[in-house]
Amino acid sequence: MFRTLVTAALLAASPALFAQGDAAKAPRKARFDCSQAKDPKACEERRAQLKAAHEKATKACESKKGGEHTACMRKELCAQAKDPAACEARAKEIQAARDRVREACKDKKGDDYSACVREQRAARKKQ
Repeated sequence: MFRTLVTAALLAASPALFAQGDAAKAPRKARFDCSQAKDPKACEERRAQLKAAHEKATKACESKKGGEHTACMRKELCAQAKDPAACEARAKEIQAARDRVREACKDKKGDDYSACVREQRAARKKQ
């Protein structure tokens, strides 16, 4: 009797499991729609360049883990920028802001954490 119930439950759940697997393989939607840009062709070219740069950096940093990987990615991506020094400075500024938010909200959980992060980001934008 128990085997029959388990088998029936697995069969009933299998379509839902297969549906989730297909959704995970769906292509990711682009963050920005180039069709709405002033120059869609230039936008698509820039996105292609950024994607190629990211893939190159990912390949160069694939053996590294954690903070070392993050620093490697920043270094590789900024090396390909028009102004590498400005890119590095901006990346370090963004990382410092992220660290400040994490420190300010470290004792919070769940919805309180989300609200704290939003407040910290809003306060940063006002400055």
